[in-house]
Amino acid sequence: MTGRRKSTSGAIKGLAGPKAEKTVSIALQGGGAHGAFSWGVLDAILEDGRLAIEAMSGTSAGAMNAVVLSEGWIEGGIDGARTKLEAFWRTISVDGKYGGSERSLIDTMLGAWSNGRPPGLLWFEMFSKVASPYDVNPLNINPLRAVISDLIDFEKVRACDQVKLYIAATNVRSGKIKVFNGPELTADHLMASACLPMLFQAVEIAGEAYWDGGYMGNPALYPLYYGAECDDIMLVQINPLLRKELPTNARAIQDRLNEITFNASLLRELRAIEFVNRLVDAGKLKTDEYKRVLMHRIDGGPPLALLTSSTRMNSEWDFLLKLRDMGRAAARRWLKRNYRAIGEVGTLDLKEAIS
Repeated sequence: MTGRRKSTSGAIKGLAGPKAEKTVSIALQGGGAHGAFSWGVLDAILEDGRLAIEAMSGTSAGAMNAVVLSEGWIEGGIDGARTKLEAFWRTISVDGKYGGSERSLIDTMLGAWSNGRPPGLLWFEMFSKVASPYDVNPLNINPLRAVISDLIDFEKVRACDQVKLYIAATNVRSGKIKVFNGPELTADHLMASACLPMLFQAVEIAGEAYWDGGYMGNPALYPLYYGAECDDIMLVQINPLLRKELPTNARAIQDRLNEITFNASLLRELRAIEFVNRLVDAGKLKTDEYKRVLMHRIDGGPPLALLTSSTRMNSEWDFLLKLRDMGRAAARRWLKRNYRAIGEVGTLDLKEAIS
């Protein structure tokens, strides 16, 4: 699965500022509003300036972050990317440009937020078991599409050859992952990657129907070790793999089921990487034919893990800023402790992560 010729090290590739010394690929998980944590991670990496980004793989909110960053970079380098990311999250917040009538359908379905708690969410979950978006949203209204269409110039994104983009969606009929590449991206591809099937109708692209990519790739790692030259993959993880407490009430059980579902594909890919790395280290696979992936991970730790799954639908600006600041702090800590390891060794203990 990870078979490809090992890259040569030392060359700076991708989106590189004047201080860039090393190159990484970045994999961005999806998770609704929790994607603002990844915004913070990216913002800190861009501000630090020592890492060039050769490729990005993203799902749902992770896909949004990847494409917005890329388009911002095209317009204005590091500062342009940081400004564009902030503009995106500000726009989709409840207080942003699309906080009024264009959100009315979603607000009706989910209920209004109060102090971070969604009073209408439980009602919606019960209702969604007997009614589909084809019943309650026949016009297929999605306020996020307007944000994406207004904010992103997809002609620029498709023409950009500085960074490789890989956006994951789930093929509804086959159940297989579909990864779209940068030169083909449109608003439809981003909508497909973020299409929650209980909220929105499947997105049709070239005669195929797609749902949220998180079901089969959250995020997809394999495009980065097949398509990128650098050996280092930085995973920005917002869905916790481990929870020590046992969920015992209905809300907690459903939250944990969602986390397990959206982490399953990631665990499979981490197992594949660990297996190939082990065979390479044992001399059973040739390094001129197989790539030894150096995995790294930035996550939110306990503070992010303490947030319930339902807060992924909280788009209050203050909450998004809190998540951004958590991401910035996590990235700064990681860079301080692990920057020297990039290009040399992986800092994610794969055995521990998959056991």
